[in-house]
Amino acid sequence: MGRKRKKLPQQAVEARIESLSHDGRGLTHIDGKTVFVHGALAGERVLFRYTGAWRRYDEGLVTQVLEPAAERVTPGCPSFGICGGCSLQHMHPAAQILAKQDILADLLRRIGKVEPQRWLAPLAAEPWGYRRKARLGVRWVAKKGRVLVGFRERGSAFITDIERCDVLHPSIGERLPALARLIEGLSIRERVPQIEVAMGEQAAALVFRVLDPPSDSDLALLQGFAADTGLRVYLQSGGVDKVRALPGCEPELDRALSYSLPQHEIQIEFDPMDFTQVNLEMNRLMLDRALELLDPQPHEQILDLFCGLGNFTLPIARRAHRVVGVEGDEQLVQRARANARRNAIDNASFHSADLYADIQSAPWRHQHFDKALIDPPRSGAFEVLDLLAESGAHRLLYISCYPSTLARDADRLVNSLGYRLLAAGAMDMFPHTAHLESMALFER
Repeated sequence: MGRKRKKLPQQAVEARIESLSHDGRGLTHIDGKTVFVHGALAGERVLFRYTGAWRRYDEGLVTQVLEPAAERVTPGCPSFGICGGCSLQHMHPAAQILAKQDILADLLRRIGKVEPQRWLAPLAAEPWGYRRKARLGVRWVAKKGRVLVGFRERGSAFITDIERCDVLHPSIGERLPALARLIEGLSIRERVPQIEVAMGEQAAALVFRVLDPPSDSDLALLQGFAADTGLRVYLQSGGVDKVRALPGCEPELDRALSYSLPQHEIQIEFDPMDFTQVNLEMNRLMLDRALELLDPQPHEQILDLFCGLGNFTLPIARRAHRVVGVEGDEQLVQRARANARRNAIDNASFHSADLYADIQSAPWRHQHFDKALIDPPRSGAFEVLDLLAESGAHRLLYISCYPSTLARDADRLVNSLGYRLLAAGAMDMFPHTAHLESMALFER
């Protein structure tokens, strides 16, 4: 990346913003050099000050908008621009998802060297109060004499000083001051670095990371908070395997966290640290579209890679002859099997396998599949693309949380393995952020 310059220009610079970068910043060029400007939108004329200079690009921050874009709106949060939780609140939500669709198209064209035969209408839902999974930072600030709870400041390890967060579900987003006061009262207030938030449809859980064991008085305070709020409290003293229900509150945890997929008559249960989609409404819309595109038939056998808890596997099983789900996390595989039993689904089988390693001996590896769905992490699915082609799958639905790796994998599928890209579209799983989820349908 090059060494950072020691001196930056002190005067504000005027610029016309050419486009929106993939991380939500305005992009312009000054004296032929790329500059990424925080807080600017495409087409705007702005004044900005430099905040960083590197060999290949510079960074800046808007100080004044001289000519605003039509899609510019007043951010809903007073801490926007400071808090790192959001990057696009100054852009109308309807414009955000269209910009993300444009970014997806650019990446598919440049990296993947492909163009879909048709573009899917972008998927979007309610842009506020949607977030049901989050990791909140916690810090005792001696100079302020209090605890801060929230997302970290943009480009900083500091916690943003906020009273509420409107992208979090209100049951959590409106309780940040109460959480801060709770931790202030603990003897280990300086040893609680984070809170993991996990929400089901009817209940919410908070996992407090504790670097030292809580005292008896600490436990009493936490128990009182759980009783008063109805939130389920867990303590995490180490890795994920060290998460335990708050002592004395176990009877309140007799009903697991869960969410429903009413259109498919599915109920999925999960533990607080399991991977689930952050946005329940968007997850339902995504599932409906996935089934429409994959179009499972009663005679077909379908492969679901990176299947997690069975979020896609179980709805597919309602329509297909048989579904095989594969996931690297053995604990998730066990819960997927339990979810299948809970929903009286007996035509779905689940296997644990590291899909980035050698899986030649896996029992499902050499079976024939008519279709496949993959929902990989940010690193993509390049390692399993040849396997998918060999499996006989003539239709492949790729759910992506990182468009660059989708574009890379699309290049392999289309330009080497004989698939064509039938359709693609963006999904706004994380409104007000630059995070882009997408869906792509390939067919042989």
